[in-house]
Amino acid sequence: MTENYAVVVIGGGAAGLSAALVLGRARHRTLVVDAGEPRNAPAAHMQGYLTRDGMPPTEFLALGRAEIARYGVELARDRVVEVTRAENLGGVRGKNFTEVQGRAFTEAQGEDPTRAPSEDPTGAPSEGFAGTPGEEFTVVLAGGRTVQARRLVVATGLKDELPAVAGVAERFGRDVLHCPFCHGWEVRDQPFGVLASSPASVHQALMVSQWSKDVRFFLHTVAEEELSDEDLRRLAAAGVEVVPGEVAGLVVEDDRLTGIRLADGTEHARSVLFLAPRAVPQTGLLEGLGAELHDTPFGAYPVVDATGLTTVPGVWAAGNAIGFAEQVVHAASGGYRAASAIVGDLLMTDLDAAAQV
Repeated sequence: MTENYAVVVIGGGAAGLSAALVLGRARHRTLVVDAGEPRNAPAAHMQGYLTRDGMPPTEFLALGRAEIARYGVELARDRVVEVTRAENLGGVRGKNFTEVQGRAFTEAQGEDPTRAPSEDPTGAPSEGFAGTPGEEFTVVLAGGRTVQARRLVVATGLKDELPAVAGVAERFGRDVLHCPFCHGWEVRDQPFGVLASSPASVHQALMVSQWSKDVRFFLHTVAEEELSDEDLRRLAAAGVEVVPGEVAGLVVEDDRLTGIRLADGTEHARSVLFLAPRAVPQTGLLEGLGAELHDTPFGAYPVVDATGLTTVPGVWAAGNAIGFAEQVVHAASGGYRAASAIVGDLLMTDLDAAAQV
């Protein structure tokens, strides 16, 4: 039997759990589907979150799961593989969208049996469906479970695609880092390297100079001619040394980064390497539902309003699903905003429906 929920939250990181907490406290039957792939998994600690500074990400998530459970929110350790948005309550299924390798494809669907609201075994009122076009969703999980929801929160985050330099992936989150706000204090005053992936990497080299006065900017595959005169002036003013040449790999001794090796064999003693991974937004489900995206230098993200509402009625997005620079604290805030908006939206929808009876 298909289970009915007021809201299904896709993603169990900071954004998804925060949204679920608000929804649970508002007495809405909520399901969180968590594939267990948080972006900050490589990091031993998360920083800069007031009262949670230095907490391991795994501990943070465990606390969040315990909190939502207190309000009856259900957690499924699973992955959403299919989301269907109905065009009306007569049971005619709209387009069917299946996520395959992070992307979505469409296929025509026929009619679907009329779906009736289920009754909550706890005795709480059934959530049912409001009947507004585009506001009923069928969600299929990889484990075979199928559920229905009136609203969706998509908090699927993004993946970091690392440069193809030997040793980088193994040390990412340890002494190969991407965010000075997340890790700068812990590695302050050590010899830094910054790996260029584009001329825009100049910004990262300048930023990290606030945590160390010994910074070398490895151009790697970027030609020095690609840097502007302004870039070079600022790098010089910050005391950042520009190092031409492709980086071939890392020098590691006793499980610690000790240097950067160039393709010509030259080695530079460094204890920390900053780089900018290529952001790969996990927008397959949103694209499949027809959400409008906008291009940024860090990938394409859904167009959303101030609450995270996408261009698809009934679908909100939060956290790194809507932007590259969302820190954990930002993601939690975004989940809260989305859930608050959903609570009001469901209330007004039900009141309007009742007034028409």
